[in-house]
Amino acid sequence: MVKAVQLITLGCSKNRVDSEHLLKQIFNTGIKIIPESEDLSSSKPDAIILNTCGFIKDAKEESIEAILQAVEAKRLGYTKKVFVFGCLSQRYRDELIKEIPEVDGFFGVFDVKTVLKAIDRDWDVSLNSCRYLTTPSHYAYLKISEGCDRVCSYCAIPLIRKNHISLPVEELLDEAKFLALNGVKELIVIAQDTTYYGLDLYRERKLASLLEQLCDVPGIEWVRLLYSYPDSFPDRVLDVMASNPKMCKYLDIPLQHINDKVLSNMRRGINSYTTRKLVEKFREKVPGIVLRTTMMVGHPGESKSAFNELCNFIREAKFERLGAFTYSQEEGTWGASNLKDSISERVKEERYQELMEIQSAISYNYNLSRRGERERVLIDSFSDGVYIGRSMSESPEVDGEILIGSHSLPKENVSKNIIGTFVNVQIENADEYDLSALFI
Repeated sequence: MVKAVQLITLGCSKNRVDSEHLLKQIFNTGIKIIPESEDLSSSKPDAIILNTCGFIKDAKEESIEAILQAVEAKRLGYTKKVFVFGCLSQRYRDELIKEIPEVDGFFGVFDVKTVLKAIDRDWDVSLNSCRYLTTPSHYAYLKISEGCDRVCSYCAIPLIRKNHISLPVEELLDEAKFLALNGVKELIVIAQDTTYYGLDLYRERKLASLLEQLCDVPGIEWVRLLYSYPDSFPDRVLDVMASNPKMCKYLDIPLQHINDKVLSNMRRGINSYTTRKLVEKFREKVPGIVLRTTMMVGHPGESKSAFNELCNFIREAKFERLGAFTYSQEEGTWGASNLKDSISERVKEERYQELMEIQSAISYNYNLSRRGERERVLIDSFSDGVYIGRSMSESPEVDGEILIGSHSLPKENVSKNIIGTFVNVQIENADEYDLSALFI
């Protein structure tokens, strides 16, 4: 009989939400949850469950390595069962069964109820809006839809997660209220494409309305928007962001490139002119907005001049936050069938490094511009005499942090646990990633 389970989540925050729904079901049956970070040799859970990622090469390799480590733990007697679900096993289940037969069961992304059944438990529908948080208890991700209807040439997500399906507003509000009642102060709204929300259920884009209703949930103080798509971006979202004090003036919108030929090869549905105008609109309609984007280098058709155009665009746009990754050809995608992966891995890596060097200088200058500013910060943790927090300008896990010396903590707060609370600080210094501050 299963008495203790360790669930390891790999990949994106959308996977984390799936894991947290499953963990709540497991926990409510009386099974002990072993934290991901806990050493297996001492905790010895009866079962290890892995929620895997199968998006790009690096993520797939990480997931496979984690499976092999779990299998080794089973061989050493640290666990009795190993179960795998999520994107990797959805995409490569037959191959995985053949290559790693020591795993006791492989399940797809939509098989969480079957995973629960594998440990002899049944799904309780009354818990559908409930979660077992694996993030710090004061913030949580809220997944508003599943799947994607976009046709980007490089992306395997529609192959894995299928078509876009919005979750009803009522269900999302129930989940948000549950999270707020359990101490969550910041909701981070996610999906494969958040801007598409509502088109399938309500025949119109309902993201702006949803954000307004989430801001009205008692206990929620910040609502942050991630994973937006540039094509047909709903303008009213910007109005909500500009006018509602609970909306973080922060937007994550992966643009991927700026060159017209590359964007066409990527099948992004948007061109250079429209992209530039969109960025201008963000800055104009939401003064002080912090933009995070993602760029891809080495896509088929990216000439040296196209890459230089991308670099110049980044210098001009001055995105406060930017990540990048190199193109990897994914079997089953349109690009794998129609475009030759002709750019060498060496050139891809060189372009990636050059791009990130440009962004490093931009990030450094942006952070320096905040010196002397007074900001409201949510405290995430404490380590080695330093409180670690974030303002509206920083999203957890992907952005830098604000480091606040405990020596500056007001005397009336010394005995209090301020993790998960809001405080006021003054920014003192910065590097290209993190900022340092003092309590005020």
